[in-house]
Amino acid sequence: MAILAQNPRRISIPYPTFSIPSFSFVAVTITLSLTSCAFFLIPFSTPDGADATFSFVYGDASPDRYFLGIPLLRRHLHSVKSDPLRLRIDQIRKQASDHAALASAYASYARKLKLENSKQLRLFADVSRNFSLLLSDHRHLLDPSNPIEEPALRRFDRGVKDRIRSARTLIAEAKESFDNQLKIQKLKDTIFAVNERLTKAKKQGAFSSMIAAKSIPKSLHCLAMRLMEERIAHPDRYADPETPPPALEDPRLFHYAIFSDNVLAASVVVNSAVKNAREPPKHVFHVVTDRMNLGAMQVMFKLKDYGGAHIEVRAVEDYKFLNSSYVPVLRQLESANLQRFYFENKLENATKDATNMKFRNPKYLSMLNHLRFYLPEMYPKLHRVLFLDDDVVVQRDLTALWKLDMDGKVNGAVETCFGSFHRYAQYMNFSHPLIKEKFNPNACGWAYGMNFFDLDAWRKEKCTEQYHYWQNLNENRALWKLGTLPPGLITFYSTTKPLDKSWHVLGLGYNPSISMDEIKNAAVVHFNGNMKPWLDIGMNQFRPLWSRYVDYDNKFISLCNFGA
Repeated sequence: MAILAQNPRRISIPYPTFSIPSFSFVAVTITLSLTSCAFFLIPFSTPDGADATFSFVYGDASPDRYFLGIPLLRRHLHSVKSDPLRLRIDQIRKQASDHAALASAYASYARKLKLENSKQLRLFADVSRNFSLLLSDHRHLLDPSNPIEEPALRRFDRGVKDRIRSARTLIAEAKESFDNQLKIQKLKDTIFAVNERLTKAKKQGAFSSMIAAKSIPKSLHCLAMRLMEERIAHPDRYADPETPPPALEDPRLFHYAIFSDNVLAASVVVNSAVKNAREPPKHVFHVVTDRMNLGAMQVMFKLKDYGGAHIEVRAVEDYKFLNSSYVPVLRQLESANLQRFYFENKLENATKDATNMKFRNPKYLSMLNHLRFYLPEMYPKLHRVLFLDDDVVVQRDLTALWKLDMDGKVNGAVETCFGSFHRYAQYMNFSHPLIKEKFNPNACGWAYGMNFFDLDAWRKEKCTEQYHYWQNLNENRALWKLGTLPPGLITFYSTTKPLDKSWHVLGLGYNPSISMDEIKNAAVVHFNGNMKPWLDIGMNQFRPLWSRYVDYDNKFISLCNFGA
């Protein structure tokens, strides 16, 4: 190892004599010796009062002295600030220092091994001097007390990269002299390059998966078009009655709310619920879609009896109170910045935040995704309603939910937390003081998809007003990312009743390891995730759970090539 001499300004590095065959061993030995050189520490005080030290490297009057004397700032942990630009500067400075030290070490190797002294000493010394001059020219940028100018940072970054390329080129040319070190550096470069390619491939895969999941399959588009064609060809056959059936507002019946623009998926939800209901005529399904899919949805639900169940099909535009003056999210969705965020479908932009890529889905521009917060106003005469997503399948009679004692709670839902997963801290920004003050980060999250709502308790607790309050505060997305689950967790924070997990089993759209026994015992299974059962990327082991409720006898479905 390196030995600090009595003279603190000089470092002597003993090296053994060796024969020609032992050159590689000696090279590695000298490398370890040089990289463990002593530092002379001079304390000082920073402008912000933080304790720090400058470390200066001292050496003899050799050609590699040009890098010597460059200060390296060492800060205590408590004084480090989470400034991304400052962290970037520290990374660049470290790269420059590391390569300068490497060039200085190679110059020492050349001197001690007497390998082309005049040429290699001069070249490595020049490289070391260039790094030293670059760091010296940018001392103002390296000083933590000075503001960071991005143009200066970019120039510093380019300068360091240019010198690193020069250093690596010089090292590559010295392959025969420093073969072992070159192999180590090549391995490091290879590992770095492979990691870069792996990261890029993961981002591309996630982006491609998102596109595949959110695109409309040709067969699904065909079905909507053929149903709409039928609606236009026979308008009288599918017209709504002048007087709505009284069952649609009868609170004694079992009411469901389904909000979807997917005709086939909505029909599967209704079909599965009806087939597993003991008394289908007592079940009422309120299907809400957008104006573009209204005609197709009307035809789909009038082509079949559905066991006598009552089905109402309406467009979201029919609810006149849902306008931007009343609904905060509609007002926010009119923002050009928010629309740019949603529709910025370039790979390099969509993958900036890969973990939250799903929130860039344009479906969040649809009011259908936010209707769940307005159930009491949409159905003012109802007391209770069961909300179902369009990617669920009902496997048994659900009427027991209406007999459930809600204990004054508003939302009955299955909790999804286990260990540290799916806690409130994963969905909200607890660095924000308002979130930190009002909510417990370890509170258990729950799932949307099958939610039983007590509308009377909702009105009493004024949950819609609470939702508006928090949605207005989150206009700049500082409290949570986009989506409906975080505001739901906030709105129903203290008014959610946990249901038994057998009511709602999730993950059939992303988790292939779910137990089939657990699925068979579930009242509702949920294909949440990207791999929906109507897509080619759906998981084959779970697809039959969904496809058994597709009405393949429907002539329009058979015409659009849906495989049984």
